[in-house]
Amino acid sequence: MTAQTDGPARLVLTARAENHLHGRLDLADTITRLQAYQAAGADVLYAPGLTSLTDIRQVVTAVDRPVNVLAMAGAPPVSELAQVGVSRVSVGGAFAFAALGALSDAATELRDTGTYGYLTGSAVGRRAAQRSVLTLAANSNLTQISA
Repeated sequence: MTAQTDGPARLVLTARAENHLHGRLDLADTITRLQAYQAAGADVLYAPGLTSLTDIRQVVTAVDRPVNVLAMAGAPPVSELAQVGVSRVSVGGAFAFAALGALSDAATELRDTGTYGYLTGSAVGRRAAQRSVLTLAANSNLTQISA
């Protein structure tokens, strides 16, 4: 744990108990593992795969560190997670897979129908990219940006 606190930048150590991702639905064991990680000095505790709000609440009350939950099908909405004390929600690869799905749909449309309906969705992405570039420019010493 000294590397976590003694370096030039403070690292946040997130400890994962992946029981539920691998079909081991033993909540008591998951909590025991998270408590051991807490005792070892973990900053954030994470049990990806939990979807029951009751189970998540039990985890939050059983530990003294921020709890992270994986956004996945069947997981409660962020507002409910916040109400039971969840501090952080991770999306894993979901955003990248959503983008890949949009790419696949656009390519399929162009290949199969020869139409450009995907351009409506791409306009949203273009505006987001432009906003990002403008934000970077506003927060840097760049004097000229071209896209």
